[in-house]
Amino acid sequence: MNIRSLTRGDGAVIGAAVLLLIASFLPFFAVTDECTGDSCDWSAWSPVTFPLLPTVHLLALIVAGLFVAARALPEGRKLLGLGLDQWGSALSVTVAWAAIWSMFSTMFPEGEQGVDLNERVGFGVGAWLTILFALVFAAAGVLGSAIPALKAPLLSAPRPKPTPYGGQPGQPQAGYGYPGAQPGQPGPFGAQPGQPGGYGYPGASQAGQPQPGQPGQPGQPQPGQPQPQQGGPAAGGGAPDPNFQPFWFAVPVARPLFGEDGSPQPVAELAPGTWYLAVEQRGQALVAQTQDGRRGVLQDTSGIQRG
Repeated sequence: MNIRSLTRGDGAVIGAAVLLLIASFLPFFAVTDECTGDSCDWSAWSPVTFPLLPTVHLLALIVAGLFVAARALPEGRKLLGLGLDQWGSALSVTVAWAAIWSMFSTMFPEGEQGVDLNERVGFGVGAWLTILFALVFAAAGVLGSAIPALKAPLLSAPRPKPTPYGGQPGQPQAGYGYPGAQPGQPGPFGAQPGQPGGYGYPGASQAGQPQPGQPGQPGQPQPGQPQPQQGGPAAGGGAPDPNFQPFWFAVPVARPLFGEDGSPQPVAELAPGTWYLAVEQRGQALVAQTQDGRRGVLQDTSGIQRG
């Protein structure tokens, strides 16, 4: 799993779940008077506090796992008609609800003949931390998909290295905007080592060979000829922008790449932390090309990071 697919809300849920697990080992009930017995405090792991452990502390770990699975698995994966993140949000409220009612519990049942052993037993530090972390846990689980600040990526995508423009003379250059290409390494999308080519680079990779987008190449539009419109509304949401300039970008979370023919089935999935080339803009959508040469329409362009 790529950790860059997690959001800040997911990070808050995971952090609160870990804190709840730590609180489960601290005293939930403790003797308030001088203790002379064998045991003077009881944590959530004690049999006398059952079912506090499975309904609060362990359930929080399960909920955190649901949020992680929702980011790691393909979008649209459901369980009994609900998405994994929807299950996580609902169960996070259950954790807080159980924690609240645990504060009304007692250590011993009311004794006979008016003897109340609970007068010498009170809540320990584990009880107060449990209720605090459970409320934070529920807030993060419910608001994580509603507040833009919590929907942002947990880790930002790495910044690209400088583009080849401004490189040293005589060194092979990478393609347009290609981040991090090193001398002597193959250029992006088929360029050979030592050649100044690469997708969209204005120089020719070999003498006498036309580059993509140059007049005279088979399959390319000639000057004065009308250029065909690629893709309709189903393929990307509008006509291509004639003033568009290709650029590199990264997505904040995993997003599907649909076919240019408008097919509802994704042709690829863009992963956070990887740079992709935007070769065309159609309304709010982008036609992107992966590093293995596949092309498709990215319909959700919110939050992308330009290189």
